[in-house]
Amino acid sequence: MEMVHLKINRIPVEAPKGTKIIEAAKRINIDIPHLCYHPDQRVKARCRLCSVEVVGKKKLLAACSTEVWEGMEVFTDTQIVRDTQVGILQLIMADHNASCLTCPRNENCDLQRLCTRFNILDPHLPNVNKAHPVVNTNPSLVRDPSKCIKCGRCIRACKDVQGIEALTFANRSDQIIVTTPYHMSMEKTDCTLCGQCSLVCPVGAIVEKDDTQKVLDALQDPNLHVIVQTAPSVRVSLGDAFGLAPGAIATGQMVTALRMLGFDRVFDTNFGADLTIMEESAELVHRLTTGGILPMITSCSPGWVNFIEKHYPELLSHLSTAKSPMSMFGAVAKTYYAKAVGVPLDRIFTVSIMPCTAKKFEAARPEMGRDGHQDVDAVLTTRELIKLIQYVGLNFDHLPESDFDSPLGTGSGAGAIFGATGGVMEAALRTVYEKLTGHEAKPLEFEAVRGFDNIKEAVIQLNDKPVKVAIVHTLLAARQMMERLKSGACDYTFIEVMACPGGCIGGGGQPIGTTNAVRQARIKALYEIDRHLPYRKSHENPDIIKLYDEFLGEPLGETAHALLHTHYHHVHKKYEFADAR
Repeated sequence: MEMVHLKINRIPVEAPKGTKIIEAAKRINIDIPHLCYHPDQRVKARCRLCSVEVVGKKKLLAACSTEVWEGMEVFTDTQIVRDTQVGILQLIMADHNASCLTCPRNENCDLQRLCTRFNILDPHLPNVNKAHPVVNTNPSLVRDPSKCIKCGRCIRACKDVQGIEALTFANRSDQIIVTTPYHMSMEKTDCTLCGQCSLVCPVGAIVEKDDTQKVLDALQDPNLHVIVQTAPSVRVSLGDAFGLAPGAIATGQMVTALRMLGFDRVFDTNFGADLTIMEESAELVHRLTTGGILPMITSCSPGWVNFIEKHYPELLSHLSTAKSPMSMFGAVAKTYYAKAVGVPLDRIFTVSIMPCTAKKFEAARPEMGRDGHQDVDAVLTTRELIKLIQYVGLNFDHLPESDFDSPLGTGSGAGAIFGATGGVMEAALRTVYEKLTGHEAKPLEFEAVRGFDNIKEAVIQLNDKPVKVAIVHTLLAARQMMERLKSGACDYTFIEVMACPGGCIGGGGQPIGTTNAVRQARIKALYEIDRHLPYRKSHENPDIIKLYDEFLGEPLGETAHALLHTHYHHVHKKYEFADAR
C-alpha cells in the first residue's frame, strides 16, 4: 500500500494514498467538524463545515472530499477556518427549528453538539425557518421538515444502501428541501419503513415514532401484567449510549434495568428465534421432501417483507410463512403464557425491545393478532429503551447482572446469532442438517454463511446432496437477488434476506452513531454469546421442547400453524394498520 506523508496543524501524519483529509486527521485524534459527511456514505461535500486551509491553495478545501498528497500541509484551526465554520453554523441555524428542549434528539444531536463546540449561544442571523407540519402517518417513522438541514444523508442511505428512492431533494437554491416524491406520506411511496434514514440523520428531522409514554402508562397501570421481550442484537448495542465499547455484551445489566423499570416479567426474544427455527426448518424440510416451492426465503425482517410485498408480489410464494421471532413470542405470550400464569388475555400487555423501526409496523399488522387483540402491544427501539433508562436515572454500566425469567426466557446460541447477517441461515442449518442427516454438524459453525459481503453463497452437503444457499443484506442486494430469481438464474434452495446492513445489529432503531465498524463489533459479540451458551441448537432448547409437548404439538401442526404462521400479500404502496390499544 502506497503511503503519503503530510502535516496537519504541524503534526506529521502518514496515511494511505487516496485517504481524505478528514480521515487522515483522525489518525492524530483531530475531529474535523462535519454534518453531511458519513464514513459509510459516498462523499457529498454539501455543508462545507469541514473546510480546512491547505498551504498553496487560495481557497479553503473540503476535508471530506480532498485526498491527501505527499508533502501536503493542512491547518484546521486558523482564524479563517474557524470564521467560516461559525458562519456556516449560523446560516444553518437561521433555517432550523431550534426547539431543542422538546426535540427527540435533544442531547444526541450533531448540530447541537457543534453549536456547543463553537460556542454559538446567540445566533446572529434572523430565523427564516418556515413552519412545516410534522408528518406522522405510520407506526414507524416521523418526519419534521422544519428540522431538516439538507445534508442529504437520508437520501444516500435510502438510495445507495437500500436501493429505494423514497426521499429526494426538491426545488433549488434557498428553496431546496428533502421530501418524498410528490410530497406523499412515506408509507405510500416505495419506503419500507426500515429506518436507515433515521439512523444517519444528524438532527431530529427523521426519528422513530416514540411509544415510550405508552409503555410508561402501561407500567403504571395496576390492572395490567406487563411483560417485555428483548431482541438478540439489543444486548450488544445498548451499551453504546452508556460509555461501553462497541459490541459490549450487556445482557445481564439490560435485564436488571428492565426489572427496575417495572416490567412484571423480562423474557428473551432468543426464545422466539428458536421457535422460528423450529417452524421454519420444518417448513424447509417439508418443501424439500414434497416438491414445494423453492428457494424458500426467510420472512423475519419486516423491512424486507414490506419490500417484497410492494416490489415483487409475484414472488411472495417463496417466502416462509413462519412469523418473525417477535411475533411468534407475542402469540405464545397471549396464549400459552397467559394460561400458565392465570392472567386474562385483556390484562396482558406485551412490549418488544427491537433494533428496528419496521417492527412497529409489523406489530400493527392485522395479521399479527386475533380476536381483536394484537400479539404485541408496543414496540420500542433500542433508542427508546435508552431514553427510558435515562428517564429513571439508572447508572446502567454499574448495574448488577441478572437472568431472564422463565418459561420464555431460555434461548440458544442459534437464537442469539439471529441478529447478524447469516445468523438465521446458520441457525436453520444447524437444525435442518441434523433432521435430514441424523447426526450433528461438525463443526457446528457454518463459517461459509458468515461475513459482511452483501450477497454470500455456500453449498452444504445434506445426505450427499449439495444444497445451495444464499445470504443477502440490504434491500439493494435483495433487489439484485429477486431479479435473478425472476430471470430463472437462481438455483438456491434457501435464501436469507435482511433489510438492514449487517442484519438486525445495524437496524434503523439502533443507537445513533452506528457505522459499519460498529456493526462488525456487534456481530463478533453475538458469535461470542453463541459460543458460551449451554444450548447452541434451537431444537435442544428445553423450554421449546416443553412448549411443543404441552401446547403446540409438533412443528407445522394445527395449533402451531394457527399461531405461528401467517400470509403476505401485494400492497399498492398503501398499508392498513390495526388500531392502537
